[in-house]
Amino acid sequence: MPYTPSGFFCDRLIRERERRDGEGSVNKPLRFNNQDFNTLRQESLQRKSLFEDDSFPATVESLGFKELGHKSNKVKNIVWKRPKEICENPQFIVGGASRTDICQGDLGDCWLLAAIACLTLNEKLLYRVVPQEQSFSEGYAGIFHFQFWRYGDWVDVIIDDRIPTFNNQLVFTKSAERNEFWSALLEKAYAKLHGSYEALKGGNTTEAMEDFTGGVTEFYEMKEAPKELYKIMKKALERGSLMGCSIDSLVPARFETRTVTGLVKGHAYSVTAVEEHKDSKVRLVRLRNPWGQVEWNGPWSDNSKEWATLSKAEKEKLQHQSAEDGEFWMSFEDFKKNYTKIEICNLTPDALEDDKIHKWTVSVNEGRWVRGCSAGGCRNYPDTFWTNPQYRLRLLEEDDDPEDMEAGCTFVVALMQKNRRKERKMGANLFTIGFAIYEMHGNKQHMQKDFFLFNSSKVRCKSYINLREVTQRFRLMGDRDQGVLHEESVSLFPADKDLNTEGFSLESCRSMIALMDMNGTGRLNLQEFRHLWNKIKQWQGIFKHYNADQSGSINSYEMRNAVNDAGFRLNNQLYDIITMRYANENMNIDFDSFISCLVRLEAMFRAFQAFDKDGDGTIRLSVLEVRAAETLQV
Repeated sequence: MPYTPSGFFCDRLIRERERRDGEGSVNKPLRFNNQDFNTLRQESLQRKSLFEDDSFPATVESLGFKELGHKSNKVKNIVWKRPKEICENPQFIVGGASRTDICQGDLGDCWLLAAIACLTLNEKLLYRVVPQEQSFSEGYAGIFHFQFWRYGDWVDVIIDDRIPTFNNQLVFTKSAERNEFWSALLEKAYAKLHGSYEALKGGNTTEAMEDFTGGVTEFYEMKEAPKELYKIMKKALERGSLMGCSIDSLVPARFETRTVTGLVKGHAYSVTAVEEHKDSKVRLVRLRNPWGQVEWNGPWSDNSKEWATLSKAEKEKLQHQSAEDGEFWMSFEDFKKNYTKIEICNLTPDALEDDKIHKWTVSVNEGRWVRGCSAGGCRNYPDTFWTNPQYRLRLLEEDDDPEDMEAGCTFVVALMQKNRRKERKMGANLFTIGFAIYEMHGNKQHMQKDFFLFNSSKVRCKSYINLREVTQRFRLMGDRDQGVLHEESVSLFPADKDLNTEGFSLESCRSMIALMDMNGTGRLNLQEFRHLWNKIKQWQGIFKHYNADQSGSINSYEMRNAVNDAGFRLNNQLYDIITMRYANENMNIDFDSFISCLVRLEAMFRAFQAFDKDGDGTIRLSVLEVRAAETLQV
């Protein structure tokens, strides 16, 4: 059984090449498969022959490995053709690249096409991925190239222009204009990057968004979305972020179903605009279906009555069109009611034209999980958890937000696993991944097992999940000397299903601190906490021994033996008192009560030993000493 990978801090904290002009940078992308576009293009022109890409040939192997493989009937009638064989006067781009140039074909890659549609909203980003000055006329040699972000590097991917067709129609992505081919060729280059067209089947819009920008994506579940979601979306689009959304479906994505409102479940959409109607203050969202058809038919849809209340100028400002092109408007309230998830791809500094306002620092760390060495699993595997990759994060500057009255530093953690899509043909699936963040001081070495046994994580990702990437935003709050992560409450003891507990009660925690606080500060230093933690782990083992049925409790008879195993020798009268104080109506004692009892006993025995100065096993107390004993919780 494979381990569940888990990295501390992150395997990748946002992304940016530190050497902006070095190999793999935006200005100097790596050559995918070591192919140089200008060299190959010039060689083809000199030979007066069209380029044929041997590294991604016009064969079944480039189509796929299972549903589009050799044994599939789907591929028998597919013919690879160049655009000039498909239509007259083929064009790379007709009238500028736009979101209507992307219409889905017979491949389940709506996630990719939704990202391409978002990409067209930002020309600077678009023409980085789709280099200009490519055409089917001047200097045409049957060769094109595109650029993608690939795990920290920008790569230049070269293809020939032979595209899969059936009955002289494109099988996969196409444009609304029959003689426009940039989107089909972009899809082919992305398929080459991943090994085949079939490798693109099924995915998450954020994956392609990041591969087009090198950005960092955040997810919002609509039912848990912050109150300021509209503001977040508005600002995101203003700063050039790419945005997608979807409606969860229990049915697999290949069975995309249209609802009575015209929306499709299990399908990726692009968010292309967010606006507020000036007079009515109605907030609107514009979306696009990658199919290039099938639209929302509710309020603010193309032909709805709501548009009659707007002037012609306002309609033009919103680019309202009554056409079956897959694009439509809906109110923000309807958007929240109908969609279940939204994804926002934030751009890194090297993707921004003007970085003066939205500046942020980027750090990249790379590592790997190796079975038996550094694939330590999640926290449920305490013996190996510490062997996972560890990275250190130090935040030195506060957020620069004039609207924010609280001091703090916001950061986004993103953990990514590489190459799983490309390895699908070999049976590879995505691993379940996640990360946890711990507070530590001083030691720069790899933290050992004991550290994680005695320390709880400050925050962690919301879930361990089988996505290419998990990401989450956090905020470090507090004064200059003591930072506190505000994301969730931290229990003193980790939740354990066998113990049926999610942590100790406040009363128990106070008793523990009173027990171990030797200097009366009301706090525990590291040494005091370590001593307490060792005690708790010892007592936990005793409780689990007598909790053999994993009911989360032990009965009052077992309690006698458990207390004895913990080192406390009591008379029958004290056992009776314990039972009356800590057992429930069924004469059972849960883990929290068990620990509270032992903490009280520990305090009693420690106080007794303090007063038994001659060690004869008996003590005499004055009134003042009795009060002192009470202070020690005897």
